[in-house]
Amino acid sequence: MKRGDGLILVNTGGGKGKTTAALGIALRATGYDLHGVMIQFIKGSWFYGEKKSFENLNPNFKLITHGKGFVGIIDDKLPFEEHKKIAQEAVEIAKKEVQNKKNDIVILDEINYAAHGKLISVKDILDIIKIKNKSLDLILTGNYAHSSVIALADTVTEMKEIKHAYNKGKLAKIGIDF
Repeated sequence: MKRGDGLILVNTGGGKGKTTAALGIALRATGYDLHGVMIQFIKGSWFYGEKKSFENLNPNFKLITHGKGFVGIIDDKLPFEEHKKIAQEAVEIAKKEVQNKKNDIVILDEINYAAHGKLISVKDILDIIKIKNKSLDLILTGNYAHSSVIALADTVTEMKEIKHAYNKGKLAKIGIDF
């Protein structure tokens, strides 16, 4: 099956669904026996549904959780430098995975947040894009996608929040939010 040149897709914006949209592509891809990996730059220590779901996508799609949790919120007690070190390690993993010819798709989950939060540089993202296999589809998620990343992308989707249950005092819901 010829798939042509790879695409760069960016899911950004303040609304929900950036990671979920990328996971939908992973689900679709496994239906065609395609292979890939999702590298999570920020999510880490908490349990969330996609961790368990990836077991069902094996061996075609794997999950590499390399973050140590959300930086500076809720129960984060790690020093910023530790988060930064871990994010830089995730960049190196991403560089290997975008060059791995076994991968059809690589998802870099929350990478835009990582750059916006100064855990990695925008240059790190551009370097990853620059070295990816020509046929690889690359998906970058997270709010605050940098304009230079958007300029290189083939498809950019902005999730826009119109209304959110949290603003009505409803907490994150299992199976919907995590």
